Amino acid sequence: MKYLHTMVRVTDLDASLNFYCNLLGLEVVGRRDYDAGRFTLVFLSAPGDGAAQVELTYNWDPEPQPYGIGRAFGHLAYEVDDIYGLCARLMAGGVTINRPPRDGRMAFVRSPDRISIELLQKGGARPPQEPWASMPNTGEW
Repeated sequence: MKYLHTMVRVTDLDASLNFYCNLLGLEVVGRRDYDAGRFTLVFLSAPGDGAAQVELTYNWDPEPQPYGIGRAFGHLAYEVDDIYGLCARLMAGGVTINRPPRDGRMAFVRSPDRISIELLQKGGARPPQEPWASMPNTGEW
């Protein structure tokens, strides 16, 4: 058996690509538009990995209500080289840091469609630093 990817439904493809690629740093490794089915699939990977890890599914005809997040779905998780730098880039892009990296090791953010994303510092915790060390949690993650 081989793991392929996790699928996430998105309501605004441009906003989602901005979040996942421009802010979070993932790369598009494939895209397919299905005219007959009226949907688009975009496959994303961590830089240099090349294998799709996340499939964004965008239905061209909007749903009457936003997608719900089931309790069985937890989060996507990524190991990052610089948790403080990435959190600063996300904040500068308007993303709320729901669980700041106070411990220098772990943070949580949410995508435009409220998908929870866990960020873990590569190689273990970095020394605590401000503004993260004293920043409170915000919302849910």
